Amino acid sequence: MNGMWILIVAIVVIIGYVIGIYNKFVRLTQRAKEAWADIDVQLKRRYDLIPNLIETVKGYAAHERETLDAVTQARANATSTHIDAGNVTPEQITAMAGAESALTGALSRLLAVAENYPDLKANTNFLELQRELSDTENKIQAARRFYNTNVRDLNILLESFPSNIIGNMFNFKAEEYFELEENSEEREPVKVQF
Repeated sequence: MNGMWILIVAIVVIIGYVIGIYNKFVRLTQRAKEAWADIDVQLKRRYDLIPNLIETVKGYAAHERETLDAVTQARANATSTHIDAGNVTPEQITAMAGAESALTGALSRLLAVAENYPDLKANTNFLELQRELSDTENKIQAARRFYNTNVRDLNILLESFPSNIIGNMFNFKAEEYFELEENSEEREPVKVQF
């Protein structure tokens, strides 16, 4: 009779453990989706700011057409690369990272061009747009870190024993990190001096 109770307790503990790990997988998967949605919100805010910034610079730097066109094209490429938070694939993340790296490089060149125009640097509209863009860039970095942290935790759980058995049993998949490509030429911060 004691053996039967021990067996029942052992089965209950094992079932409780499986349920706990399953729920942890669900929680981490949902956090990763939520984090990706936050990245998406910040990127959309960034995309909305760029046309206003371009229009402000256009008024002062009409002959810098090539730089303005490059930013416009990079923005178009980035906005056309949309990822549904519920269905993120490694290929989509790689495409998004490439588009975002190109846009960051183009924006850096645009802000470098703005350095050549003292009147533009003093324009309150330009200064406010530049401040908002900088704030948005910081929020994008924070959202990316939050997403990558959740992806890391999910991937660790998927690779750790014995949770990997439960993860595989319920078809949980590892997620890709969202990392921007490092182009030293394009990724150097623009030095803004007034």
